Amino acid sequence: MDMSDAVIVKSSRLKSVVWNDFDRIKKGDTCVAVCRHCKKKLSGSSTSGTSHLRNHLIRCQRRSSHGIAQYISAREKRKEGTLAIANFNIDQDTNKDDNTLSLVNIKFEQTQLKDDTVNTGTSNFDQRRSRFDLARMIILHGYPLAMVEHVGFRAFVKNLQPLFELVSLNRVEADCIEIYEREKKKVNEMLDKLPGKISLSADVWNAVGDAEYLCLTSNYIDESWQLRRRILNFIRIDPSHTEDMVSEAIMNCLMYWDIDRKLFSMILDSCSTCDNIAVRIGDRLLQNRFLYCNGQLFDIRCAANVINAMVQHALGAVSEIVIKIRETIGYIKSSQIILAKFNEMAKEVGILSQKGLCLDNASQWNSTYSMLEVALEFKDVLILLQENDAAYKVYLSDVEWERVTAVTSYLKLFVEVINVFTKNKYPTANIYFPELCDVKLHLIEWCKNSDEYISSLASRLRSKFDEYWEKCSLGLAVAAMLDPRFKMKLVDYYYPQIYGSMSASRIEEVFDGVKALYNEHSIGSPLASHDQGLAWQVGNGPLLLQGSAKDSRDRLMGFDKFLHETSQGEGTKSDLDKYLEEPLFPRNVDFNILNWWRVHTPRYPVLSMMARNVLGIPMAKVAPELAFNHSGRVLDRDWSSLNPATVQALVCSQDWIRSELEN
Repeated sequence: MDMSDAVIVKSSRLKSVVWNDFDRIKKGDTCVAVCRHCKKKLSGSSTSGTSHLRNHLIRCQRRSSHGIAQYISAREKRKEGTLAIANFNIDQDTNKDDNTLSLVNIKFEQTQLKDDTVNTGTSNFDQRRSRFDLARMIILHGYPLAMVEHVGFRAFVKNLQPLFELVSLNRVEADCIEIYEREKKKVNEMLDKLPGKISLSADVWNAVGDAEYLCLTSNYIDESWQLRRRILNFIRIDPSHTEDMVSEAIMNCLMYWDIDRKLFSMILDSCSTCDNIAVRIGDRLLQNRFLYCNGQLFDIRCAANVINAMVQHALGAVSEIVIKIRETIGYIKSSQIILAKFNEMAKEVGILSQKGLCLDNASQWNSTYSMLEVALEFKDVLILLQENDAAYKVYLSDVEWERVTAVTSYLKLFVEVINVFTKNKYPTANIYFPELCDVKLHLIEWCKNSDEYISSLASRLRSKFDEYWEKCSLGLAVAAMLDPRFKMKLVDYYYPQIYGSMSASRIEEVFDGVKALYNEHSIGSPLASHDQGLAWQVGNGPLLLQGSAKDSRDRLMGFDKFLHETSQGEGTKSDLDKYLEEPLFPRNVDFNILNWWRVHTPRYPVLSMMARNVLGIPMAKVAPELAFNHSGRVLDRDWSSLNPATVQALVCSQDWIRSELEN
């Protein structure tokens, strides 16, 4: 098109901001829009609109990226709004192998600070909001704080948004701590409003060097009958600290959060150090009369921890045999000729197993179990290899095969039990009793092995387990009783097998414990009144006032107490009586115990309080991904190098933000 006689049109009718970057040129009856940057010609007629012009400006190579946001359509801008720092929802991808969080259903708030807002045409850039988005991202995904000073990151941000003022390491650290303080207030308010008690679990994390951190996690069932966990403290401890110093640190944390009076139980590992810590804290709480049943349900040990301890003991007893099996697998796989020879022998003896010999990951004991299990399947082949290959010199004797067979059967049971513990993210306390009763019964049988070496090993495992059992069996049984599919029947079923002639007294002990716990909950429920009917107590605070200072002359102030006492005397059944007398709920794979108690709370108001507290105990506090790991939790190397106060802020706020996004 010849533009020699064309004229530039200047009209007040050209309202769109795109005309800041285009000249509208008219020749005859035709209008053309010419890009002021690259001189490209596009349709400029009034019927063509301006979308194609905006699209060109976004792609235009000669145009600065500065101000592109102004060309987003008004409708799109209304959709996007301003992203709120602390109030958006993220749906987590269910693929466990992909930790990416996909942003959907984002909530927006029009909250901007004038001092940090830069006007770019018709769009605003919020420096403060972007700073906190960056800090929140670092917390959420566990990125190193130092990334803000990495050359690649700074170049990426500058090209993405030139208006963003890059922050220093100190600045982003301060922003992370500010987010922590903000999130901490929300957690504090939530804990204050909890309808039930809290069970506190304690774990030691290792950090770079010899540093250790004590992680305290609250476990509870909330008002909607959902099982929740929140990390409360992540404090640096010296490995040389005494039990007294550690217990004092825990008590300080409890009082800081004002939950010492709300503590129901404490879950620790099975060790002598933890024994002393539990005693010290339990004594302090008992002095203030904060614990139920004289503290019988306070000191709970991690069931997964005791299983893992038994596994390590069992593997230690056959460690030389395990080494031989590793060397055997290494020899067979050392050359294709030996492997082909081995496979041919497997066909000769009729072994058609789809599993192949594989070395274990020594840090994951379930993989050691898998290695031993497959080796036992190929036992006859390995014996044949021993007879036909003079170079194979690490073979097992008959006695060694018998011993590794016995230990592998132990590991099989332990793997199955741990899998039950970890199949749900937040397993309720009722699932543990039948699994651990089964472990106890197997230990009794294993001690009868004719091989003295194996029976002696089983006896040592049984002794280790019995220490746990004597401390925790009451809590396990009470939790099982609160499962409407079983009630007291599981205790009635297992205890005769476990205790024989002593079972009747043991069953009575459990029932007495159930009644005592129920009675203590009943005292603090709306079904029982105190102080001549002036107040009904739940926990340590008044739930409902029956009278007031203005109504002190009410002659019926004590009527409710009188009515409750006389109706009890006339044979009114308690929640517990009704619950135990009614038929068992049918066993169903889709059964949700917390939903059952939520629905039945009106029918069992006292017993449901007890269920909320007991079912919220994390009988096994191990994280699913660490269930078979020999070592404990390890703090990220980058975060390990930070100030302990910053580490606590990052770990706690990460847990809180992730929990909020999952809900």
